[in-house]
Amino acid sequence: MTPARLALLLAAASLALVALGTAVGSLGWEPLWSAGEATSAILWDIRLPRSLGAWMTGALLGLAGAVAQGLFRNPLADPYLLGSATGAAFGVAVLLVVLGASPVAAGGWLARLGMTGAGFAGAIVAVLVTLGLAKGVQHTLRLLLAGVIVGMVFGAFSALVMFRVPDIMRTMQAFLLGTTGFLGWGNVAVLAIVLAVSCTAAVVFSRALDALSLGEPTATSLGLALGPVRLVLVGTLALATGAAVAQVGLVAFIGLVAPHLVRAAVKTTHRWLVPLSALAGGVLLLAADVLSRWVFAPQELPVGVLTAVLGGGYLLWLMHRRPV
Repeated sequence: MTPARLALLLAAASLALVALGTAVGSLGWEPLWSAGEATSAILWDIRLPRSLGAWMTGALLGLAGAVAQGLFRNPLADPYLLGSATGAAFGVAVLLVVLGASPVAAGGWLARLGMTGAGFAGAIVAVLVTLGLAKGVQHTLRLLLAGVIVGMVFGAFSALVMFRVPDIMRTMQAFLLGTTGFLGWGNVAVLAIVLAVSCTAAVVFSRALDALSLGEPTATSLGLALGPVRLVLVGTLALATGAAVAQVGLVAFIGLVAPHLVRAAVKTTHRWLVPLSALAGGVLLLAADVLSRWVFAPQELPVGVLTAVLGGGYLLWLMHRRPV
């Protein structure tokens, strides 16, 4: 299969899943394509932005996964390596404590606006701390270790906040398990802008990712300025991951699995791998979102739980098929 054909296949799957997402509601299969003011409001103001937002979030995670795996030269690299996920969780926990928000209040305007801003700010702070501990982006291994440390520390901070203020646990649970239920048109607009910026930067620096995959000495011999290139790639990774986590919370395995699926289908350079991983990530998360609404309707399964189960199962199958 050629990269162009795979792109068309993933784009077609995305459109089909968006249409399917608009037909699945709180009670399961509920097509609302007939005319009517009430049904039109549900379709255009709730289901469509949720489906589009879920796809864009998955696309950001898939793109970030491809960048992380190329930057760290490790096929098991994850978008959350720089501590952005736990940083976002800590930012949301602090916001809930400062505003004294109850879970009921957090389910309205706070979840749609405040939690998004707090999650993004927390993710950026965690990445900046990681860069500070690593003393810049010059050493990949030091950056990786710093990200792991920061992730553990910020995760402990979040747990401490929830321990001290138990009232926020229900709200934080939705964020930690991952949910697309709060996505609206405002969130879709933010995700679209971030996706456009991140994808453009990643594609522009795709040749640098190809060079880095050959090793730092080889990349340097090809005339690549490692410091500025790493800085742009780390910024792209942080921006994409921070925006995705801020919108839907912690969603596991999408950024790790999407590039693997693309590599299994086609052998290509990062110029195609990055956008294809974004498309694959969008398909994976939107499919998981539709299933999470459909399988146990009228109850809704947290989408992060479903992606963890499916993604973990895929990796276990991969390990069984290709034993180390």
